[in-house]
Amino acid sequence: MTNYKNIFGKPVKFLATDPDNAEAEGQIWYNSTSDTFKSVVQVEAWSAGGNLINARYGVAGAGTQTAGLGFGGYNAGPSAATEEYNGSGWATGGSLATSRGYLAGSGTQTAGLAFGGFTTVAVNDTEEYDGSSWTAGGALSTARYRLAGAGTQTAGLAFGGAAPSATGATEEYDGTSWTTGGALNTARLSIAGVGIQTAGLGFGGGTPTITGATEEYDGSSWVSGNNMNTTRKELAGAGIQTSALGFGGATPSSTTATEKYDGTNWTTSSASLATARAYLAGCGTQTAGLAFGGTNTPPITGATEEFNRSATVITGAAWSSGGNMGTARYKISSANAAPQDAALGFGGRSAPSTATDLSEEYNGSTWSEGNNLNTATRGAVGAGTQTAGLRAGGFDGGPAEQDDTEEYDGTSWTSGNNMPANMRLGGGCGTQTAGLAFGGVSSPTTQTVEYDGTNWTAGGALSTGRHYMAGFGIQTAAVASGGSPSEKTDTEEYNGTSWTSGGALVVATSGIAGGGIQTAGIVFGGNAPGITGRTMVYDGTSYVTGATLSTARSALGGTSGASNTAGLAFGGNASPQTAATEEFTGETSALNLKTLTTS
Repeated sequence: MTNYKNIFGKPVKFLATDPDNAEAEGQIWYNSTSDTFKSVVQVEAWSAGGNLINARYGVAGAGTQTAGLGFGGYNAGPSAATEEYNGSGWATGGSLATSRGYLAGSGTQTAGLAFGGFTTVAVNDTEEYDGSSWTAGGALSTARYRLAGAGTQTAGLAFGGAAPSATGATEEYDGTSWTTGGALNTARLSIAGVGIQTAGLGFGGGTPTITGATEEYDGSSWVSGNNMNTTRKELAGAGIQTSALGFGGATPSSTTATEKYDGTNWTTSSASLATARAYLAGCGTQTAGLAFGGTNTPPITGATEEFNRSATVITGAAWSSGGNMGTARYKISSANAAPQDAALGFGGRSAPSTATDLSEEYNGSTWSEGNNLNTATRGAVGAGTQTAGLRAGGFDGGPAEQDDTEEYDGTSWTSGNNMPANMRLGGGCGTQTAGLAFGGVSSPTTQTVEYDGTNWTAGGALSTGRHYMAGFGIQTAAVASGGSPSEKTDTEEYNGTSWTSGGALVVATSGIAGGGIQTAGIVFGGNAPGITGRTMVYDGTSYVTGATLSTARSALGGTSGASNTAGLAFGGNASPQTAATEEFTGETSALNLKTLTTS
């Protein structure tokens, strides 16, 4: 330890607890509690991000890990879809003018460049993105697809591709037109590219023989570098010429392998993609990369993964299995102000035409049956918590829609005063003494009513009549998103008096559940129009995609308390009804602590 002080100028600290900030990286300390020497070291890892809205392959990418851009690609056919990534999930951007796949991209999220690609033939179209819409740019001299791109919107680089056979053609863009540059030494298609116009890097691809060849561009000509360790085509990359990242691709089977380039050599990273895939897209840097889309023949994926090399270990947001409900059912109601580990689910439809009076409580691991509702119901409004729940309206499964109210005290349900009108499949939020109910099937579908713990009174009407929507928040700051008739994307926010427009869902959805507050909400499941496991996260302004439920379902129950980082999904229609429960945990990070040994 004397040598350590002489070398670093710092003594080894004696600490009872480990430090919790990145400034500890590289330092050594003695933890007196565990009787061990420790340090913080860098780690390389991929972690999950929110999936693309539209799963596809042959997609192009640009930007950074926290401001990414994905555009074009294939699913059922060539796509014009553009999506923007905020470091957590994807939101919809302006569509390309020309639907196409196997195109290339460069630039940033607010100044992107798309060029080449395939519709039913190779195209030479170029489009420029300003952060909201695409406009036409100068055409490539050589129409081609499965090409690579690098650089910026005003100094772009296009090289390689199929035109229709493998080509080494290189072109440079000045923001207006393309001019010919020096050709690749090895003509190839399905190549990856990173860097800038005067310092580009091309690697991998097919000649059509799969290759790991690497070449560096200096603004006029290409020079061969050392090969990748894993020969592959249809891969993606991130970074610059002297600090690059290559990942995924086909060898010929889809791979998870990740490699780093330092300007001379490639080294294989200990980190591998969680989803093996080819024809994926990438962007970002060598230490903060982004991978998205692709195919593993035949599944097409929207999976998004973030690569980080830092002293912090990042665990992506995810849903995990919880204990099953005692009775499978859908059109179930929930106390959506309750936290994840103290949930309340009640009513629902447990058979084709039966409403139930069952009530169950969740403690964070298992459900237990509580005292039943006084009236069997399905599609009722739910609000409150496990010890102060609220149920209003619903449908008894026969001819009658309901306007009655019940309150739960943690043990039993008691009757309250009726609502002013029947309400079935309405939205709800708030507490037992400050509840809110809105919309519904019965006329008027725009109705909003407020509960004070005793009586219901009329509030401001929704702008758009709807039912089967997600509702969350409090009585004076509520959110209503999606719903029927026909699936909707629009969101409205309530201020205690009136509703105004909020951020739209990324996909039109009905039969969804949700929770949180007006500035931090989450919705999940639903019909879009088929049954989905999609999750969307709200920040008070806009929605982005989140982690996907393991069990796709609609008409489910859900809660997340006052957070969008800890949710609970239960029951629902998974064709047939399900008792499955899933717990949502938002992205977390922690220092990579290492215990030092003499071995």
